[in-house]
Amino acid sequence: MTSTGPFGPLQFQLVLLRRMADHHPELVDDARRELGASLADMREANRRWQAMVRSPRARGTLSRYRSVLGPPERTFPRKAGDLECEALQWPVPLWPDLRFEAMAGPGGAVWNEWLVRAPGVAGPEPRTAEDLRPWSCTVDEVARAFPPARPMEGSAPTRLRLAFTLPGGGGAVADFTWGLLQGWTRG
Repeated sequence: MTSTGPFGPLQFQLVLLRRMADHHPELVDDARRELGASLADMREANRRWQAMVRSPRARGTLSRYRSVLGPPERTFPRKAGDLECEALQWPVPLWPDLRFEAMAGPGGAVWNEWLVRAPGVAGPEPRTAEDLRPWSCTVDEVARAFPPARPMEGSAPTRLRLAFTLPGGGGAVADFTWGLLQGWTRG
């Protein structure tokens, strides 16, 4: 992989993985090798992504995703409370059962970016906390499986925490990066 070539879906997947490396470096290493990329490639992809995001000439978020990922596989309206949004989804070859989704509000401002289950793909149905293995579930899947669930702020813009109720009582908190489960703790 070269650092001077176009920034495309492969490099974007490396950016997703870079944020997950803090939680599960072993899973990230396996995924990176599956993509045929080195650790240096992942660092360079992240450096280039950050430069694109922070550039004074930066494109809008949706324009950036379209230039990197191509046209969305699927675009559809979605309501979030009273807000009319547009959801755009792109395939993520590393996780064929998932899609990268950007939610844009009025005027095209992106207010949520994460991995979701692909349409028509049956997701996991966790019944116990032990079913919550890293990279097995999305935010929505954990929230549906263990109500009531409450979103919490994560430690970075691409991270989210979800407080939920364990079967039989007791609370837990799940950690997500780009919407994909990284782990959970009791309490």
